Amino acid sequence: MRIREKTDIEKIDFTKQGGLVPVIVQDDANGQVLMLGYANEEAVEKTLDSGLAWFYSRSRDRLWQKGESSGNVLRVSAIYADCDADTLLIKAEPAGPVCHTGSQSCFATPPGDGHFIHQLDTLIKGRKADLPEGSYTTRLFNSGIERIAQKVGEEATETIIAALRQQDEDLLNEAADLLYHLDVLLVEKGLSIGDVIKILADRHKNAG
Repeated sequence: MRIREKTDIEKIDFTKQGGLVPVIVQDDANGQVLMLGYANEEAVEKTLDSGLAWFYSRSRDRLWQKGESSGNVLRVSAIYADCDADTLLIKAEPAGPVCHTGSQSCFATPPGDGHFIHQLDTLIKGRKADLPEGSYTTRLFNSGIERIAQKVGEEATETIIAALRQQDEDLLNEAADLLYHLDVLLVEKGLSIGDVIKILADRHKNAG
């Protein structure tokens, strides 16, 4: 991923805090704060060169790339320095859960905060990568793009029927099925629900 924005990072003062600066990582798709790490100048250079987030581990006293063992890398899209030039904000696309506990974020996220669709997207990407046995999502991916697309069409039809003939609860359930299968289709094509949300956000921003 090409880093699209690198705002004032050349002004970062690494001398203030013994060569390290705090790095806040935010999900580029939804703004959720994912983690806090620390970086020295070399880690920042590696991040810029690779497009993946690098940090400096104070406990291990070495550089480390997020996801170097788990595969849950952070693909960086933008880096910003704060007003005092001693803290960095990274906007990134996570390839999987960010926290070592398996949670999407290292910070507790209240239920119903609107981030679940992104957690679902991450889960579906994980199913695509691992293809665990017994998973319905695995069966969908194994069935191929034509069957997945067909399922999206079937769920769209059922959503329309529910809207016209059934109760609100039925409509909500069918709409949930439609969103799930649509997300599977996007992941199968190498895309993300975040890509769709970005388009909607851009349309809203540019609306008359």
